[in-house]
Amino acid sequence: MAMKTFLSSVGVLKIARRYYASRDCPCTSAPWDDWAGIPEGHKQTLCARRMMTLVGTDFSFEEASEKLRELCHLDVSNDVIRAVCDEEGKSIMEWLEQAPESAEGIKNAAGELEFHTDGTMVNTTGGWREMRPGIFSRREPAAAATPEQWSDRVLNKPTARVAIADMARSNVVGSAWARMLEHLGLQNTHRLSVLADGARWIWDEAAKRFKLIAKVDWVVDVYHVAEHINDCAKKMFEPGPARKWGEEMVFELISLEGPAFIARLQGLRATLPGTDARKALDGLIGYLSENRDSLWYRQRLAEGLPIGSGMVEGACKSVIGKRLKINSARWRIKRAEHMAALRCLKYSSLWETYWESKSRKQAA
Repeated sequence: MAMKTFLSSVGVLKIARRYYASRDCPCTSAPWDDWAGIPEGHKQTLCARRMMTLVGTDFSFEEASEKLRELCHLDVSNDVIRAVCDEEGKSIMEWLEQAPESAEGIKNAAGELEFHTDGTMVNTTGGWREMRPGIFSRREPAAAATPEQWSDRVLNKPTARVAIADMARSNVVGSAWARMLEHLGLQNTHRLSVLADGARWIWDEAAKRFKLIAKVDWVVDVYHVAEHINDCAKKMFEPGPARKWGEEMVFELISLEGPAFIARLQGLRATLPGTDARKALDGLIGYLSENRDSLWYRQRLAEGLPIGSGMVEGACKSVIGKRLKINSARWRIKRAEHMAALRCLKYSSLWETYWESKSRKQAA
């Protein structure tokens, strides 16, 4: 018999269990550890690890330790919670990209396929780095809308979504998109909407990674375009007229769509007095011309499809920023990615699925 001290969901336990060793090889075995779900080299049951991961995913490790002590009477240090979260986060990164269970929901969900991506800065031990989340989602089209209704319409909630996040170069991030698309079984989808803020690297990577899909709709977030229009207006007019001109131009953009709206601005340029106003308009025309094939807003409104990247904008704040930016934290890059994976798992509504799959694997 050998003694084993471990942490369970009801506290620290110490038991005597059989421990086998071979005379002919260095192999050892402790069957009770396997039955209790305690991997070799670990000192926590699966249930205890789940509890630590849950609080460590939503709170700083120090606060997580306090909450476990207060709510569950578990005395666990912040260092142990950090280590468990890092281990599970690494496991989840692999599980999201490889486990059949992570793909079932979105593969069988109803609705049009969308892909949203953006970036948010996270403080690391090597300075500020961009964490780049990507979200595959399905959503049923909303009711058809007119340009006049663009800011008031209500979209349907996603029927399913799967998020991933990486802190890496654009080609590495794009490669992760391609792997996830294939893992989800969506590479032969007839149509995909890619919604983003217009950063060049996003369009370049998406064009490479989603080339097998028959119809890809490129959509620059309408709110980002509106910001460019309003910034241009502020350089051309006084505050009151600038606001009015900006609102009118956003409406015209949605109504006319990209190429026709660009032509409208080019015609307007000749009527502007002053070099500064023409220079500001030239900057706007240049920005729009680079994205001329991603501005088909009127058509998408008529189809009940989104024209903004609000889903990923919100995820950057609520999924990434809410945890990775608390208490002025500075992360090692891999640990930041592992924590982002934990946050993405919950955002994707796959938390229960992941832990159930671990439990089944343990019982097998």
